[in-house]
Amino acid sequence: MRRGKPRFAFLLALMTLNFAVAAPARAADDQDVPYWVSLREQPANLRVGPGREYRISWVYVRAGVPMKVLRLIGGWRLVEDIDGARGWMLAQFLTRGRAATVKGGIAEIRENADGSGRLLWRAEPGVTGKLGDCGPAWCKFDIDGRQGYIAKAAVWGAD
Repeated sequence: MRRGKPRFAFLLALMTLNFAVAAPARAADDQDVPYWVSLREQPANLRVGPGREYRISWVYVRAGVPMKVLRLIGGWRLVEDIDGARGWMLAQFLTRGRAATVKGGIAEIRENADGSGRLLWRAEPGVTGKLGDCGPAWCKFDIDGRQGYIAKAAVWGAD
C-alpha cells in the first residue's frame, strides 16, 4: 500500500498541472472572439448546436460570405451572418481571409484610401468582396479583381 499512495499523489499532481496549463489556453481562445472569417467551402451547413447530430438550420451555397465568430467549442464555431442569423459551423468551412458585404444603400468605390479621388464604380447592397486593410473610415475592397476603397460604414465585416 505504501507504493500506491505516492503514485496516487504523483498522478493527482500531474492532473492538477494539466488543468492549470489547459485553462489559460482555453481562456486565450475565448479572449480572441469575436473575430471575422469568411466561408471557405460551399455548401456549408449552419446547425442549431455544436455537433453533427444537431439539425441543419441553413445551408450557405456561396463561398466568400463574411461571418462573425462569436464563440468556440472544440472544432465548432458559433457564427453570425449579415442578417443576424446565428448557428454553429465546423471550423473547416471557415477561413480567416477577410470578406465584406455591402449593406444599406449603393456604396461608392473610390480611388484613394481616404475616400478621395475619382469614383471608380458603385456597388449594390449584397455585393461581397475581399476586404483589405482598413483605415479609420475607408477599407480596401476587391470585387472580382476590381479594387478600390469603400467606406467602412457601408460594409458588414469591417468592424
